[in-house]
Amino acid sequence: MYSLAKAALFTLPPETSHHVAFSSLNAVAKTPLITLLANKAELPTEFLGMSLPNPVGLAAGLDKNAEYLYALGKLGFGFVEVGTVTPKAQSGNPKPRLFRLPKAQAIINRMGFNNLGVDQMLRNIDASGYEGVLGINIGKNKATPQESAVDDYLYCLERVYQHADYITVNLSSPNTPGLRDLQFGDELVALLSSIKNKQLQLSSKYGSYVPVAVKIAPDMAEADVETVTKNLLEAQIDAVIATNTTIARDAVAHLPHGDETGGLSGVPVRDKASQVIAKVKQVAGDKLPIIGVGGIDSGAAAVEKAAAGADVVQVYTGFIYKGPALIEEAVRALADTR
Repeated sequence: MYSLAKAALFTLPPETSHHVAFSSLNAVAKTPLITLLANKAELPTEFLGMSLPNPVGLAAGLDKNAEYLYALGKLGFGFVEVGTVTPKAQSGNPKPRLFRLPKAQAIINRMGFNNLGVDQMLRNIDASGYEGVLGINIGKNKATPQESAVDDYLYCLERVYQHADYITVNLSSPNTPGLRDLQFGDELVALLSSIKNKQLQLSSKYGSYVPVAVKIAPDMAEADVETVTKNLLEAQIDAVIATNTTIARDAVAHLPHGDETGGLSGVPVRDKASQVIAKVKQVAGDKLPIIGVGGIDSGAAAVEKAAAGADVVQVYTGFIYKGPALIEEAVRALADTR
């Protein structure tokens, strides 16, 4: 059924098809038809103090404003991450900014953190009726000067704290100028220290501890991955998400749209992401839980991430190409390894 729907949706421009697909899913989610799409495999998993029904989550980026949260919850993800959200609403980069590369099972996007702002997201979450495990991914506004980036993260952290089961600090999108620079050196150390201090203040204020993860890029040298991992450990960050999209084009340069600016996701980033996961695991051992993401388009690819060191996984581009059946396939494959 999904293959037929995808064939029709892929005749539309990517952003249009996204809106049509998930608006339709919102409608179907309130009917018995949703059971035809939903994952039926269970694999209870403990992660960061959270009890997940299974270890296969949805990565941030698909539901930037928590507009489809209820429907996504009905598909049977173990957890759903929404965002990236910024303090103020922003329109993102000019269109077109989203490109399919079907021969590579990949997508290039340069969306630019387009979102309705953190306050609207929180209203959407409150109205959604979603009851699953929720991650909220936070970022900085494009107009915010680099030296003030921490203020945006701290503002969002405080606003979403009571609404999230975990919070992700996105330092690795290639589509906000200068953002990836925050992953390195003194800027990273200062940012992580500020975030940790704010997290502990909020934990004391509200009497609950909400874990914080940091999402990193795949385009780092091995030595840089080691340094970043050590910085995350020293700052007592709760988890790492490895990885975001890549700016490399060697695998797709020959394809239509392969030279578009933006972040490349899907199968071409799979090996890079797994290599980063393996390096983080080598450096941190069991001290830094890992959410593995990048190129998961099958049960075997999910198992590959787990073998590299991921504790749980997230899907995004593979979900676009394969549909909800990917969730169950991945859960069953991971169950077979336990």
